[in-house]
Amino acid sequence: MHSIYKTSVATLVAAGMTASSAFADAHASLSGDLKIISDMSNPAPRAVMEGLVADFSELHPDLDIELTIVDREAWKTQIRNALGANPPDVVNWYAANRMRPYVDAGLFADISDLWAEPEFEGLASTKGAMTLDDKQWGVPYTYYQWGVYYRKDIYDQYDLSEPTNWEEEIANCQTLLDNGVKCYTIGTKFLWTAGGWFDYINSRTNGYDFHIELARGEVPWTDERVRQTFANWQQLIDMGAFIEDHQTYSWQEALPFMLNGDAAAYLMGNFAVAAMREGGLTDEQLDFYQFPLINPDVDYAEDAPTDTFHIASGAQNMDAAKEFLRFVTSPEVQTEINGGDALGQLPVNANAEIGDDKFLEQGFEMLSNNATGGIMQFFDRDFDAEMASVGMEGLQEFMVFPDNLEDILTRLEETRQRIYQ
Repeated sequence: MHSIYKTSVATLVAAGMTASSAFADAHASLSGDLKIISDMSNPAPRAVMEGLVADFSELHPDLDIELTIVDREAWKTQIRNALGANPPDVVNWYAANRMRPYVDAGLFADISDLWAEPEFEGLASTKGAMTLDDKQWGVPYTYYQWGVYYRKDIYDQYDLSEPTNWEEEIANCQTLLDNGVKCYTIGTKFLWTAGGWFDYINSRTNGYDFHIELARGEVPWTDERVRQTFANWQQLIDMGAFIEDHQTYSWQEALPFMLNGDAAAYLMGNFAVAAMREGGLTDEQLDFYQFPLINPDVDYAEDAPTDTFHIASGAQNMDAAKEFLRFVTSPEVQTEINGGDALGQLPVNANAEIGDDKFLEQGFEMLSNNATGGIMQFFDRDFDAEMASVGMEGLQEFMVFPDNLEDILTRLEETRQRIYQ
């Protein structure tokens, strides 16, 4: 295998860019077999994974690494069996609640000792997403930001500034509506986009901890704090902030409203930037801001879906597995694998570097330094799968028929009680 990197990570390490003689001593001591199963099956992620193994092999010539790459969707049904009899040492998966079944089943190893090492301080913003029962069960290797992408040229036309609180958000929205421009485009045909709006309004209203407690089934959907979230959301719905008939559009089909200037903003993940650029928007027309505060007593929490590595509890080479996790989260490796020629996403280590893409720069700054409330994994990852499915149906219904709120909350609460109690 050949490294995908312009400068091999192994070369960087050899040049002394990653630390101490103790680190080098750890390299020299590794031997035996290291088995890795990865779901990085699409072409660019596969090249990254193969490059990681190639460079790690150069650092550890006495280590025999066996890499198996499986289809990303197939892995979702195969992982439990793979972690059973004769498990690999390292596997790919996802953060937060998506770890829960494998943590509860005793299939993921507790690696809290790694997170206690000084080198892991750079990963502090993601620690909550890797924590269950006050222990850490894996490491992140890439994530991407959500936030509000907006038409800066339209904002400039009406002398609007990026809002920092809910009152400013509402005021901006009213100005846009008064001039015949919808505040937000959205396509909820496939439901999950409504989940993003709930994540932000709920976490900005009640805080990260409350949001996660709700996701874990510990809070009734009929709780008054949940009602306040919907009351805040309804402010936007009642004033006509969203495009009409959004339930008939996918997220891609909703893009032309923003491209044509019929809507001024999109709450979306950074993956949408490429489509906006392809649709004709320049970086001078397009900009980004952090979803504003609603309740000034809570900190910013951000949706940043996170992909992860985990060590199987039955790993045969625990030392090598841990060293691989140290390697993949180091600033130099994070810089290389998340670059534009590789994953094109954000490094999880705050000491890493990013390229000159302005949206990645803004996202990195936000998640590294201004996501003090915590990192959410998105509605359909943080919530139980069945609860997420029923929940997102209710969220879409609320956006179309807000007067149905009581029926929706009753239905969601009945589902919560059936699933969690």
